[in-house]
Amino acid sequence: MRQFIAERNWLTVYQLPSYALDLKPVEGIWSLLRRGWLSNTAFTTPEHLIQTIRRGLRTIQYLPGLIDGCLAGTGLSLPSATTPVQAQ
Repeated sequence: MRQFIAERNWLTVYQLPSYALDLKPVEGIWSLLRRGWLSNTAFTTPEHLIQTIRRGLRTIQYLPGLIDGCLAGTGLSLPSATTPVQAQ
């Protein structure tokens, strides 16, 4: 992996702690799913669960404010295309 990263000058990798849930935006997405689409539901089959998760993720996909909120909740930010990335 280190060789792969070293061969690509355009790629910036940040090593996060292995167990840092507060730094993972996906935890915010799961929180939205648990509080919304998955709450108060008795799933009858695994397929019912999968279908409900997919429906929730599709809805979240088209609401960029929710995704931005999950990223903002981590305190991290993505560099914009105009922002130069500093080498570590």
